[in-house]
Amino acid sequence: MSYFMYDVMGGTVDEPDSETMRRVLDGLADADDEHPDVSLSHESGWSLSAFVGGLLLWENTEDDSVVPGQMRAVSTDEVLRLFGLLAAGDIAAIDTQPWQRYGVTRS
Repeated sequence: MSYFMYDVMGGTVDEPDSETMRRVLDGLADADDEHPDVSLSHESGWSLSAFVGGLLLWENTEDDSVVPGQMRAVSTDEVLRLFGLLAAGDIAAIDTQPWQRYGVTRS
């Protein structure tokens, strides 16, 4: 399965291993208002975006009918665990997490 990451400056890393994922996530130390996150995207359209402070966003960027979810204060180790699940295509395991969803779809 194909997956890729965006680093904090928007650079793409194809199919990163866990060490590379950690390095990209550590790059959040250089985040600013214009470049606030790093993300891992799967070929299925599902994406996890991590922000400074532990905010994690779960969304399907190819399906506007899916309500995005978020979790706050997520540890680096938990983000990396979820990135690993997404890289493996285990969407169901990620979707069972305690995502806060607000009942509205994106337009």
